[in-house]
Amino acid sequence: MRHTAFAAVLALALAAGAPPVLAQSGGPVPASELARSVDIPFEAFTLDNGLRVVVHTDRKAPVVAVAAWYNVGSKDEPVGQTGFAHLFEHIGLFNPTENLPGGLMEPLRAIGATDWNGTTWFDRTNFFQTVPTSALDQALYMESDRMGHLLGALNQERLDNQRGVVQNEKRQGDNQPYGLVYYSQLEALFPPGHPYRHSTIGSMADLDAASLEDLRQWHRDNYGPNNAVLVLAGDIDAAAARRKVQQYFGHIPRGATNGPAQADIPTLAARIDQQMQDRVPNTRLYRTWIVPGLLADEAADLQVAASVLGGLASSRLDNELVRGEETATSVGTGYQPFHRIGMFTVTVDVKPGQDADAVSRRLDALIADYIANGPTEDEIARTVTSTLSGQIQALEPVGGFGGKAVVLAEGELYADDPGFYRKELADLGAVTPASVKGVMGRWLTRPVLATRVDPGEREPYVEAADSRPAPAPAEPLAFTPREPMPGVGPMKALDFPDVERARLSNGMEVIYARSTTVPVTRVAVEFDAGVAADPAAAPGTQRMMLDLLTEGTTSKTAVQIAEEEERLGANVAAFASIDRTTVGLTAVTPNLEPSLDLLADVVRNPAFRTADIERRRNQQLAAIAQEKSSPNGVGGRALPIVLYGPDHPYGRAWSGLGSTEAVQGLGRDDLTGFHQRWIRPDNAQLFIVSDRPLAELTPLLEARFGSWGPPAAAKGSKAFDAPIPAPRSRIVLIDRPQSPQSLILGGLVLPVTGQDDLVTLNAANEVIGAGFLSRINQDIRETRGWSYGLSGRVNPLERQTPYIVTAPVQSDRTGESIAVLIEQYRSFLSDRGVTAAERERTVNGNVRQLPGSFESSANVLNALRTNALYGRPDNYWETLAPRYEALTAGQMDAEARRVLGEARMVWVVVGDASVVRPQLEALGMEVEVREAR
Repeated sequence: MRHTAFAAVLALALAAGAPPVLAQSGGPVPASELARSVDIPFEAFTLDNGLRVVVHTDRKAPVVAVAAWYNVGSKDEPVGQTGFAHLFEHIGLFNPTENLPGGLMEPLRAIGATDWNGTTWFDRTNFFQTVPTSALDQALYMESDRMGHLLGALNQERLDNQRGVVQNEKRQGDNQPYGLVYYSQLEALFPPGHPYRHSTIGSMADLDAASLEDLRQWHRDNYGPNNAVLVLAGDIDAAAARRKVQQYFGHIPRGATNGPAQADIPTLAARIDQQMQDRVPNTRLYRTWIVPGLLADEAADLQVAASVLGGLASSRLDNELVRGEETATSVGTGYQPFHRIGMFTVTVDVKPGQDADAVSRRLDALIADYIANGPTEDEIARTVTSTLSGQIQALEPVGGFGGKAVVLAEGELYADDPGFYRKELADLGAVTPASVKGVMGRWLTRPVLATRVDPGEREPYVEAADSRPAPAPAEPLAFTPREPMPGVGPMKALDFPDVERARLSNGMEVIYARSTTVPVTRVAVEFDAGVAADPAAAPGTQRMMLDLLTEGTTSKTAVQIAEEEERLGANVAAFASIDRTTVGLTAVTPNLEPSLDLLADVVRNPAFRTADIERRRNQQLAAIAQEKSSPNGVGGRALPIVLYGPDHPYGRAWSGLGSTEAVQGLGRDDLTGFHQRWIRPDNAQLFIVSDRPLAELTPLLEARFGSWGPPAAAKGSKAFDAPIPAPRSRIVLIDRPQSPQSLILGGLVLPVTGQDDLVTLNAANEVIGAGFLSRINQDIRETRGWSYGLSGRVNPLERQTPYIVTAPVQSDRTGESIAVLIEQYRSFLSDRGVTAAERERTVNGNVRQLPGSFESSANVLNALRTNALYGRPDNYWETLAPRYEALTAGQMDAEARRVLGEARMVWVVVGDASVVRPQLEALGMEVEVREAR
């Protein structure tokens, strides 16, 4: 039976809204106490045209999240029209409307929108943006024009353009390792005609066949207000929201009545074993079942079942296959709930050299044993606490991909209840070992789809047609213009949290800011090291050392560390940027003290046990092999060495994984030596953002870090005196056969550092390279349709900073794309500098986005860390608005020309040499062909 008492406490806690109690250092607070923070008050109403509106008030920042969700996704597509929902999302997001002939992207950027995007999945299509409060009327005008005034602006040219972009999005996903598996899984799991049988991205053939009239009818059938939910969350109340929504959306007529496709939960007649090949370094095993979806009573049990089996860091499969038998390098289990059905999937990456058949049999045996015996009470408690911690953190922002607006919209769209999350949490709290075992017995004892992907040559790729039939003529649609779009009201200036400082008795500096939105504390113990500190003769040393910090301390094993994190709802992670090494903690504040105990133990007392070293070595070697199989990984390994040379601290793979040869040779002395040189109190700063005041936190930090003294070993230092190769325009082609897309990376080392003033340069670069509206993205993506998206960015480092262009393009346009990029930069840096309109859009966008840029404690923490890295004052972010407003187009041009010069970039291309080499040689540049290293 279920823990009904706990469910009642959970529901009561949600309603009470009482402040959480604080745990003593002895242990965590109950999950029911954490649940008190999961509360999203809302009001809801419906317009006469059927538009459902949900409003949540959150005054922490002068911003409002605007989210429009449509009850249509790929499951609603008829045969022959796969990919239409996603294609139309692109049209709605990137193309003009009847009253906004320039589209929505430019005004969204100009008003300082953050988190703006659109997505499509099996069950829904959504558009969202977070905007300054004073720009809400303009955002609602734009969103209502997208809903009710789009069709008259849609023409054949715009359809063809977005078709090309979507097909390149498909190529980009398909080009990844294991990128074709999902298609085969869906076809095997679902019978013909089932709504979930095809992928959301669709087929190349159906996208080729999409006509203008098809897309017009798709909008008429699915995009009416009566098929939508609009959520406003943030600096607004329900009364004001009702007036504004009625003003902007009330005139839109009801659309067609749309009943989302029904779908049963299919059961395979018998187990299916399917085998595939891909250009991957190791065998991957999958086990997949179709199970109930998000509205089912079993959803919480399935979620817990997946977490315990392979989702938690201490999961059953991790402990048996990765840490115990060491026959796998990674495992994962997930329950993905959709509206009508859910997918329960297990994945195992077989360790190179192991018998994949034996691992497959062992996996089946472990799953069968788990289904037969179920989880323990402790495993469930850890899962519930971890889930609640993640939910609390996710609810800090009002919008984006996972904030409060998303929770409310999903509840209303699928369950007709914005507060559906309360039922989900109550169900989670009611889970027991018996209930999980019962649900697994009902659903996971059915026949499974067992997929195996082995290293080898891929199947031939199904490309888009070389040419499509001439489109049928379509009559233009008449439309009635609306009133002009409203302007933007007075903006509130950014009020960045006050920065406070303290110093521990051992000299460690504490840099603090307060954030009280949710009861979460974030800590970063940061060391002046980073990938640049890796030994030149042994790249990958730091990565292995960092991974081993959470694999065991002198008093805890890896399993004990993971279980402690889960009981506390905390996460301790060790990671590195190029210039800094960080051990971070995210904790729910009620459990802060025991979470800090764990952080301090991980930082100060690593065990570096021989068995852990060997296990992590094998995992890192597998990660290197995986990196060498992916286009981004291959390019990311090559470009830094090409730019900086092999002797420079920045001239190594910025992932930090290092080389196979170096990692194979690392011993315990190498790892302990690195830790003693770099992970030490006299090389550290401590950053913290919390809802608790610094005066309460300082004693807690002192008790755990104040007595930490530096070791006898000399502190590490980085030497940046190695010469950097002179810029020379050339192409380095890395052959990756069977790639439907090429990854182009252009690079140039700039005569500036991250500690220089880069405000003017970044503003100028927004015009040519950074962001959706940049010239290179507009040209190659939006005009030509050759890419899903590309950018050119100043990548600030503490020392010599690089400029990097990233451009994934379809293979047959690789050479032309480089030619376009070269010409775009040449003209921008000579005769086609920043225009008045580009300057105004850039300045307005950067000024207006500031108040919404630090909505979450994670953003505030990152701001503190970057200020320290680049030597900025504490009030740096508050100084930016007047600086942007004073910029002129001439100043932006002058700075871009001074720093970028002639943009003599070296180009690294990862693609199929048999296809792209002739294109590159036709450019008249030196071409060097390499294998992936």
